Amino acid sequence: MMSLQKIYSLWFVQAIFISVVAIALGYIITETDLAGAAGFIAIPFVLIYIVLLFRNPRIGLYTVLNLGFFVNGMIRYSTAPFGLSLDVFLLLSLIAALSKATRRDYKYLKNPFVYGIAIWTAFTIFEIINPQSRSFAAWFYSVRGTSLYMIQLIILTILLLNDPKEIKIFIRIWIAWSLFACLWGMKQQLLGVNHAEQMWLDAGAYKTHILFGRLRVFSFYSDAGQFGAAMGHIALVCLILSFGPVKLKQKLIYWALAGFFFWGMSISGTRGALFVPLSGIMVYLFLTRNFKILSVGVIIVALLFCGLKFTKIGAANYQIQRMRSAMDPNDPSLQVRLNNQKTLKAYLASRPIGGGIGSAGSWGQRFSPGTLLADTPTDSWYVRIWAETGIVGLWVHLGVIFTFIISGTVMIFKMKNDKMLRQMAMALFAGFVGIAFASYGNQVLGQAPTGVVVFMSITFVWLAYRWDKRILRPMPILTENSAVL
Repeated sequence: MMSLQKIYSLWFVQAIFISVVAIALGYIITETDLAGAAGFIAIPFVLIYIVLLFRNPRIGLYTVLNLGFFVNGMIRYSTAPFGLSLDVFLLLSLIAALSKATRRDYKYLKNPFVYGIAIWTAFTIFEIINPQSRSFAAWFYSVRGTSLYMIQLIILTILLLNDPKEIKIFIRIWIAWSLFACLWGMKQQLLGVNHAEQMWLDAGAYKTHILFGRLRVFSFYSDAGQFGAAMGHIALVCLILSFGPVKLKQKLIYWALAGFFFWGMSISGTRGALFVPLSGIMVYLFLTRNFKILSVGVIIVALLFCGLKFTKIGAANYQIQRMRSAMDPNDPSLQVRLNNQKTLKAYLASRPIGGGIGSAGSWGQRFSPGTLLADTPTDSWYVRIWAETGIVGLWVHLGVIFTFIISGTVMIFKMKNDKMLRQMAMALFAGFVGIAFASYGNQVLGQAPTGVVVFMSITFVWLAYRWDKRILRPMPILTENSAVL
């Protein structure tokens, strides 16, 4: 019998195959326009990608990391549900990773971060039966960012990125996308927005993104709040990395990047983003256990705070003045938020497990319009958790966050063998804590890219702790000169 390869090599078989493909392509174009044809052409590439992913599941996780930076911003260019692509890649990666995992790999999942996020995920699944919930669809769409992404990212990072080189790859990808985002933000600030971005603003986003005639830069992220927090986050990480055992050239690069990202944070007009570097740097100084430096840091932060709150330094600069308003307890927007929280407090007094996941915010407006939770802005990540899961859910969630913080602190204190590895762990951990603090003012913890980055970051802290103990390698893992850049 002839093999399939020999049969396909016959010219008339090739001609028939090409004719069938051409007819199918013509029919698809006729019925669905060029979009359908593009989808048809993409099928073999998709199949190749899936094969490669199941051979090396790391591809899927890194795809999620890269997609996370721009997937939410794609809503300005298309109505396609790009957000669901993260779900697909996470699920495929999880299936592939679990199919390849050994008994030893599963032992690595026995740590405080997995236990904590598993408890929170179980609670959010329990919320399906919340009698106040009005829509299963709302729960499905909302629970992804509320817990499902988190637990999948933590598990996948442990199983797939369990090698010291991966922490450097992770940080490099993060810095590269952040640099591109900041450059795009610079373009918006100096040259203006493009047509799709203008249409998005005209559709209603101008209410929160154009204040006093000035644009709050949002780059290709979901909004200015996410962009500002993300810029403050990566600026903090670059600054802390510059304090590590790296050469002067690398320090200068980190300082330049940190300065550029701080500028990106300021043009976003996101006041809450200021608390990412402020709280994060204090955490870093505490982790160094050098209380002389900690004292100096406290004084510097106090002077910065006093300069913003009690002086008019930089009053002519819009960005500085915008940041200064974050220190004003009488700020009108703060008063509106406090009044909204009073409304929610009265409503939730008799609802200990909240109104159901997906009942507040944009999902509430989409699936249960006209309800109190849908019509009352939550503004804050923790207020949203409180509104949707009640006081019980809020305490569970905060308990998990504090478990992460306490566990991470203890782990870093015990890291003594590899200075550069410890520096990276401190940078990632300080960033996590900074975002956790800033999430009181903005809903950044559950949104991409920040949500993807922080839960991979906190997992790398545990992995770094293990590497430092020489569990994986008998020799030093990262030398003093093995900087990220």
